[in-house]
Amino acid sequence: MKTKLKINEVKPFDIARQLKSGENLNIIDVREENEIQTGKILGAKHIPLGEILTRLDELDKEKEYIMVCRSGNRSGLASEWLTEKGFKVKNMVGGMSNWESERK
Repeated sequence: MKTKLKINEVKPFDIARQLKSGENLNIIDVREENEIQTGKILGAKHIPLGEILTRLDELDKEKEYIMVCRSGNRSGLASEWLTEKGFKVKNMVGGMSNWESERK
């Protein structure tokens, strides 16, 4: 039986606070194109969940990534996949549904 990976989580409030303080975060939004139209976190890179494993060459294993979706479920799945591939990731729990800061 496969053991469930422990995925680090971060709250939207903490991400917003870090961005406001000028921290440079690597955020990947895994929502679909039509969902992005409602706005995304400033500076976030858009890679739909269905493309994440075919676009690994766009990511750097030396960096940490924060995965984002609408509610935190798809980004959680993306976090598991990337962790299995050796990437450092955190899942933003609650997703964009709980995002209260600026959007692009």
